[in-house]
Amino acid sequence: MIQTPELLSHPVYHDEEEARLYLQEIRWPDGVYCPFCGSLDGIKPLGGESMGPGWFYCSACQDKFTIRVGSIFERSHIPLSKWLLAIRLMASSKKGISAHQLHRTLGITYKSAWFLGHRIREAMTDTDPAPLGGKDKIIEADETYFGRAGDPKDTVFVTGKGWVRRDGEDKMKVMTLVERGGKARSVHIDRATSAELNRVLVAKADPQSRLMTDDLPAYRRPGRRFVSHETVNHTAEEYVRGLPGGTKAHTNTVEGFYSIFKRGMKGVYQHCTDKHLQRYLAEFDFRYSNRIARGVDDTTRAMLAIKGAAGKRLTYRRTGHVSPIATARARRIARQQIRAAARAAGIRVYRTPEG
Repeated sequence: MIQTPELLSHPVYHDEEEARLYLQEIRWPDGVYCPFCGSLDGIKPLGGESMGPGWFYCSACQDKFTIRVGSIFERSHIPLSKWLLAIRLMASSKKGISAHQLHRTLGITYKSAWFLGHRIREAMTDTDPAPLGGKDKIIEADETYFGRAGDPKDTVFVTGKGWVRRDGEDKMKVMTLVERGGKARSVHIDRATSAELNRVLVAKADPQSRLMTDDLPAYRRPGRRFVSHETVNHTAEEYVRGLPGGTKAHTNTVEGFYSIFKRGMKGVYQHCTDKHLQRYLAEFDFRYSNRIARGVDDTTRAMLAIKGAAGKRLTYRRTGHVSPIATARARRIARQQIRAAARAAGIRVYRTPEG
């Protein structure tokens, strides 16, 4: 089994050819396949100085590709060795690593480091649909408030105060579920209402679990779905309560998660807006869910992040905007399919100036 190099002086983190071969071993352990059509047959390497190393051709869809295509590395000019080093650093830093630090360490611009960091967070996003918990398992749920909601550029001039945020003191809201001894799932929510908390619990938690929360009244109705719902009265300074069978009712586990999250957001990242908060939450969820207490060390955690890079893209273009490159590629493939069908029917096809 291939292992992620532990030492940062390893050639994988500094030599482009070593990095490319390493990524190919991880992403294509059973052989090269086409990221466009998924074909395993008819794949052949392309040579020549003009192409450079690492190019392949798929005879099924008649397209070219490299290890970057169909992943967070696609259309990035940053060397793969620097990508791997950045993933290694982000996966092993308990409270994260800032874009400025990546910019200085990797020798790239701050803008590139910021975008690279968000692409890696996208790779860390948990796509497992299985809910947390299960029979005889305990889930702790809690919510916290962080930063300030709204657009930081939306300001208004107030006499005596100067330019201040228009949205006042409203904070961003986060709800987190933590399975004791297991994973964490965090969600950026609009309001800490019973309906909103119930929506998260329905989507993320198994009703066969035992739910433990604080004394927030909004948890009462959602808690009825579970096998049991225990609360601790923080208002009365109750933080741990013994239960029959030796189990303890508390929310200390999820609050421990929040302590790491807030130290990282305030001490390392410092600034975050609503539209990016969920991606930062995914980063902290990933490191917590793959912690050393669960038998996952730094190198294994980095390996999981690299594997999570496949099939995910993050671009500067706005959501829902159709890429001209994607449109041109779709048209080219459609023309190729039409010509292939015509040749199969014995119809002679002539190329037009449009292709």
